[in-house]
Amino acid sequence: MRVLVADDERLLADTVAEGLRQFSMAVDVCYDGGGALERIGVNRYDVAVLDRDMPVHTGDEVCRSLAESGATTRVLLLTAAAGIRDRVEGLGLGADDYLTKPFAFAELVARVQALGRRSAPAVPPVLRQHGVALDVARHTVTRDDREVSLSPKEFAVLHVLMRAEGRVVSAEELLEQAWDEFADPFTNAVRVTVMTLRKKLGTPQIIHTVPRAGYRIGGTKA
Repeated sequence: MRVLVADDERLLADTVAEGLRQFSMAVDVCYDGGGALERIGVNRYDVAVLDRDMPVHTGDEVCRSLAESGATTRVLLLTAAAGIRDRVEGLGLGADDYLTKPFAFAELVARVQALGRRSAPAVPPVLRQHGVALDVARHTVTRDDREVSLSPKEFAVLHVLMRAEGRVVSAEELLEQAWDEFADPFTNAVRVTVMTLRKKLGTPQIIHTVPRAGYRIGGTKA
């Protein structure tokens, strides 16, 4: 899942971003509405977490721009205003959810995960393929009932591959969906992550390389 966090409270924005990354989300951060508008014009996000009260371009403006563009990005508005009228107004702008400050981080994560599921075609809460079970909500992976301990990035790559259901996923797609905007397109991070993921999942291997195309779950090893 790729997420944009935009809040002029830098410490809050950075803390939220770092916390979401621990749940295997690729998170880009900016501290004003202008930066948010620039990023949504370049990148496709599953979820945007927007502070309503940013200077110059508010979160409301960014939300309205997303709604008018027809983007599939789901929007979670953050605000200190807790009144019913404020919530109704925010949802009326095209936001999908609304959370007042201060908030419990666990609730923020749950809401972002729920919105992420709505930004794409529906998938089961637990993905199962070739003896591997990936539970997004619990952030756990098992293979043949054996728990597999993965890093957040390994979990994210496996999630993308399992959602593809056998379709070949290119290294570029994996970079876009599992890494943030600072990922070097010439990096070997994808290859290294897939290599360690294969080792942790054990044999027989289920992640296969398709020469000059990418990776896929299942099928015949190339």
